[in-house]
Amino acid sequence: MIPGRAMLSKLPLGALPFADAASEGLPMAQLLRLSLFQVSVGMATVLLLGTLNRVMIVELSVPATVVAVMIALPVLIAPMRALLGFRSDTHRSAIGWKRIPYLWFGSLWQMGGLAVMPFALLVLSGQQVVGPDWAGEVLAALAFLMTGLGLHMTQTAGLALATDRADEETRPRVVALLYVMFLLGMAVSAVIVGWLLSDFTPLALIRVVQGAAVVGIALNLVALWKQEKVRPMSRAERAAPRPRFRDAWADLLAGGTAGRLLAVVFLGTMAFNMQDVLLEPYGGEILGLSVSSTTLLTAVYALGALAGFVLAGRRLARGRDPYRIAASGLLTGIAAFSTVIFAAPMGSAALFFAGATLIGLGAGLFAVATLTAAMTLPATGRAGHGLALGAWGAAQATAAGLAVAFGGGIRDAVDAMATSGAWGAALDSHATGYSVVYHIEIALLFVTLAAFGSLMRRARAATRTKEGPARLGLAEFPT
Repeated sequence: MIPGRAMLSKLPLGALPFADAASEGLPMAQLLRLSLFQVSVGMATVLLLGTLNRVMIVELSVPATVVAVMIALPVLIAPMRALLGFRSDTHRSAIGWKRIPYLWFGSLWQMGGLAVMPFALLVLSGQQVVGPDWAGEVLAALAFLMTGLGLHMTQTAGLALATDRADEETRPRVVALLYVMFLLGMAVSAVIVGWLLSDFTPLALIRVVQGAAVVGIALNLVALWKQEKVRPMSRAERAAPRPRFRDAWADLLAGGTAGRLLAVVFLGTMAFNMQDVLLEPYGGEILGLSVSSTTLLTAVYALGALAGFVLAGRRLARGRDPYRIAASGLLTGIAAFSTVIFAAPMGSAALFFAGATLIGLGAGLFAVATLTAAMTLPATGRAGHGLALGAWGAAQATAAGLAVAFGGGIRDAVDAMATSGAWGAALDSHATGYSVVYHIEIALLFVTLAAFGSLMRRARAATRTKEGPARLGLAEFPT
């Protein structure tokens, strides 16, 4: 026997990461292969929210407002995740597949968007010989829309497929593994992309982004292969009427607690995500960091979010109130944005990276805790827990898209005023625009903390069951 294998065989089962996530219906080998779609989604997320916005603003000199709108487009499509998941639940096909068609066509949309992305960005930056002036904006918008639609369709169908195959006992651990794979995909992709773009050229940008498109569809193809059984359906079964989405949605909104929770999720996500389009440009323009250095911010942010996930999971397992955990995430966010603000006057890259880590930690605590609160909402009428989690994802994604757009617009407007000298010599700096956005985010975090008061009074009973605190499950965790 191989020495390394002999050592592994002596380890107790509980010592191996996620060893208890496998089941008879979903063996470990198939589970790990299925989790590759999360690596693909994490890689695309790094490109959309990390590398490309820095490249467009700093290297290609695209206005931050235009960049913010482009980055916001795929995020604004995310509210369709609830509808996509509902449609895959009720999908009718002759061979009985429900998830695979959505996973496959999502992969195609994701690859197509990334394949044309670098050329659209070069046209957007003004590197064109013929064609109308608005061609760059239109082509870039279409590329971001295609990538965003494919990303959300792929992840929604993939998570639903994993949920179908796992049994009730292992389902939370299965999807927890998938979420960890998403974060690892982000971290590893950020390091590799940053290294490949250390010496930036337009040709390098084309090679890296199109290479990511090929790697993404290859990973998804391996992930979906033979993951869903063929179950032939009769013509009568395919012709049977489907349930109506709007009926279940109306049942969900009939309760007061769900509406308040969605409002808190919306405000908190706005507070954490206005920096998404600005953090890497802030490091490049204000602190003078290279493309490879700022791309590492995405990896640092992902590691912070993973730490928040683990910390929230342990606290929930000990019976902690998910609303208090979410509030601790908001307080962590206040400290994080304060740290990022002070990095500019102190000229400290270390302080900047520490702030980015804390932003990921706070966002992870807030997201996981509010997700757990959504899972404990009581099912009423035709509104089940799956729809409640879909509504949570829709509120989070819509807020994230609006936050990205507003963040870039506010930065540009404030930067124009500050550098014109209208506000005096003390504020005549490009750092002023970024700082104002970070201060707005701190204010929104305080507003979200205030909104937690009435929510905790109305929904505290819903956060616990007779058996104890709800288990941490991430079966519908969105991007």
